[in-house]
Amino acid sequence: MAAESLYTAIIGLPLLGFLIIGFLKNKISDNIAGILASTMVLIPFLIVSSVFFSLVNGGSAIHYYLLNWFTVGHYSVDYGIQLDRLSVVMSLFITGVGFLIHLYSVSYMKGDKNFSTYFSYLNLFIFFMLVLVLSDNYLGMYIGWEGVGLCSYFLIGFWYKNNEYSNAGKKAFVMNRVGDLGFMVGMFYVFYYTGSLEFVKVEQAIGMGAMTPIVLMIAASMLFVGATGKSAQIPLFTWLPDAMAGPTPVSALIHAATMVTAGIYMVIRSNFLYSLAPEVLNVVGIIGVASALYAAIVGMTQNDIKKVLAYSTVSQLGLMFLALGVGAYVTALFHVLTHAFFKALLFLGAGSVMHAVGGEQDIRKMGGLRKYMPITFATFLIASLAISGIPPFSGFFSKDEILAQAFQQNTLLWVLGLVASMMTAFYMFRLVFLTFYGDYRGNDDSKQKIHESPKLMTIPLVVLAILATVAGTLGLPHVLNMPHLLNDFLSPILASSARPQGHLEASTEFMLMGIATGGALVSIAIAYMMYISKKRVPDEDANYSGLTKVAYHKFYIDELYNAVIVRPMQWCSEFFHKVIDKVVVDGIVNMTGKASLLASDIVRTSQTGYTAFYILAMVLSACFILGYFFIGS
Repeated sequence: MAAESLYTAIIGLPLLGFLIIGFLKNKISDNIAGILASTMVLIPFLIVSSVFFSLVNGGSAIHYYLLNWFTVGHYSVDYGIQLDRLSVVMSLFITGVGFLIHLYSVSYMKGDKNFSTYFSYLNLFIFFMLVLVLSDNYLGMYIGWEGVGLCSYFLIGFWYKNNEYSNAGKKAFVMNRVGDLGFMVGMFYVFYYTGSLEFVKVEQAIGMGAMTPIVLMIAASMLFVGATGKSAQIPLFTWLPDAMAGPTPVSALIHAATMVTAGIYMVIRSNFLYSLAPEVLNVVGIIGVASALYAAIVGMTQNDIKKVLAYSTVSQLGLMFLALGVGAYVTALFHVLTHAFFKALLFLGAGSVMHAVGGEQDIRKMGGLRKYMPITFATFLIASLAISGIPPFSGFFSKDEILAQAFQQNTLLWVLGLVASMMTAFYMFRLVFLTFYGDYRGNDDSKQKIHESPKLMTIPLVVLAILATVAGTLGLPHVLNMPHLLNDFLSPILASSARPQGHLEASTEFMLMGIATGGALVSIAIAYMMYISKKRVPDEDANYSGLTKVAYHKFYIDELYNAVIVRPMQWCSEFFHKVIDKVVVDGIVNMTGKASLLASDIVRTSQTGYTAFYILAMVLSACFILGYFFIGS
């Protein structure tokens, strides 16, 4: 029982932190709020680490029921915690990266009047994210799924007095609800045909033929709709770039390292379902590579430092879905891990840059910052090399594995994935060169104030830079004759689920690595020639033309959604308000009232007050009643 209490603390402590800071925010100092919130994430990280090492040493997964929610007939809905190899890996980087971002936020948010509220929201987010990944059933996962969406709304619109930021929060909330509806429908299908929502029981029921191929396809498709919303894939992706309105640490935590990977985790956790629906997996791969290409093209034209990273996130998530689409579940999770490190580092590095230049986000007004911010520059460069797929950094290994798996399944998907990766290298080093090289292009006042960030901000950068460098050792290529540590660790859960891949020949694998690395280096060289050798600075927004203008305006997808979905809904709501509500509904209500008044006026005239009239009315009434019975008989 003591052990179960310890494991329950993994999700309980962040919730406790939210409650304490939320209720006592006016009675505790900002420093205490920051320390308390960070501690409530650090302790779960240490507990999960102990479970991880236990599993590495051959220990058994931990699975126990925490509470009974409700009972309907013979069906009992329980909430259980499942600390198996997959959920432990997810929990490790949620709490580990989460702690570093909490630490960073203590300095970044210093002086904000809602400092304590911010940290209470961060703790609440960590709580719901852990509920999502540690639940042993779809219903518990759904509670966490909705919870992180709610926290996303709170944190994106944290500076709610700015209407643009507030609208971004509402947009994220609404678009996620669309995807969540798909998740709910898929969950209903699973329950109806298997009689359970627990992952183990659902897998057993499916193995016994409880779901026909058509039903499997429908359930998997609906769950994938939920994944496209949460993980920002076509067509439910437009909320993520706007979500950059929130504080930069929020972008690092929610929209780079954790929440947006929830869709990936859900598909991996449901591998027993998707592996029996190959048609849906094909769609997953196509949507993934299309999202990766689209976001990469748009990312090459953006000038807002956070918008570039936002579209980069959509693109990298697309590569993860590409891996899922070819049945490479471990590979997808491998990229989730490496992406968590280098993308969190990129966002925190962007926050450090913005902190130094007075909040400026336009990279055209930066330049030469490496002289003033050596730690930020070095760590940002490491992250850029990692995401570009340059060896020996972590992104090289996970991207190479995705492309190799795609090559085995579908050459076209491999080519498209390769092109998206090359674009990634280009726009990331476009960002690096415009931000850190050349001469400073901002005004003189801001130039005088440029400085390296405080240690509470740079220490997380250094730790993440180390992780972004060495994390690739978790999945070394087969051609090197080295163990794939992540695959070996997860094989008891996922080995039987992936499509049979086999291993490429050594010459083919080296060729693929050479093509991917060469393509990335060529892209970096092109960016160097454009922005260092030729000292080119992007034009003003109004000067864009042709395809560049279309890409800069995100292919007008937002405008299309406004024209096709938003405005018709507004017109319908206005019609129902002005016609149905005011004319029909109000008309019926008003008519009923007027009819009552008219009837009361008529009846009132019969009340004369004369006794003779009342006696006459009684006699006539008696005669009528007697006549009715006489005629009837």
